[in-house]
Amino acid sequence: MNALTLPDVAAQVSRQTLPLDWVGMCGIATPVLIDGQRLSATADAGVSLDDGEARGIHMSRLYLALGLLEKRPLSPSLMRQILERFLDSHEGLSDAASLSVHTDLLLKRPALISPLMGWKGYPVSINAHLKNRVFHVELKIQIPYSSTCPCSAALSRQLIQQQFVDDFANRKLEHAEILAWLGSSNGIVATPHSQRSTATLSLRLDANVEELPLQSFINEAEAALGTAVQTAVKRADEQAFALANGQNLMFCEDAARRLNTALARSPQITALDVRVVHAESLHAHDAVAQSRWTRDLS
Repeated sequence: MNALTLPDVAAQVSRQTLPLDWVGMCGIATPVLIDGQRLSATADAGVSLDDGEARGIHMSRLYLALGLLEKRPLSPSLMRQILERFLDSHEGLSDAASLSVHTDLLLKRPALISPLMGWKGYPVSINAHLKNRVFHVELKIQIPYSSTCPCSAALSRQLIQQQFVDDFANRKLEHAEILAWLGSSNGIVATPHSQRSTATLSLRLDANVEELPLQSFINEAEAALGTAVQTAVKRADEQAFALANGQNLMFCEDAARRLNTALARSPQITALDVRVVHAESLHAHDAVAQSRWTRDLS
């Protein structure tokens, strides 16, 4: 008895002849290698369906091509190789392919003063696209930080000044008494509001970039903001963090401008989109600012 040929429904002609921009799979579980770390990730993989008469694509071919992710460190060249496999396996059907990898990059961060260290996770997405032999990679990185409101700080200082007048009006001032006052509850009668904030960086890499400079971009962003959230801390670290916040008062507009200025200097990127969200502790809504920059290639 002859073995029956398995039916291939995807090879049938579609009843509706219409090309599709993207067809594929999302949320594919996969390990990836980034900066020497083996991380748990998910991938989105797909191609265009340019042959409007084709019923569908071959998703199993895309899935099998993703096996390269667990064998080699993630890089632009590796992602391009995978995308080329996508298109080679869909010759005549597709002329565009995309691959997105989503994971949390783990970086060990030192405390500000003490010798303590701890791990911090940064959600990242690496998005690669190949169409008509034109290839590019975009990075998306989320960075948490602390922000203290300049307006609230000014109002708090005014209240402290008023309390000082109320407590010491028409009196001869003694150094020891003032020092004790500054350390009392009256000396800090008001405090400015601050909040955990998030910067989302979307960066298009220059075509000549061979590695994924995730950590360097994170370091540049945190240095520009000056108030990166901490991991393990002692009291000396918490005090240093309070000082950093006091010296880096910022509205969301300030944060967006700082990040734009710092990252636009990088020769590794050709375009960026910065979006900052200050999850206000004063209001029930968020304060948001966004900034875009594109390198002039003329």
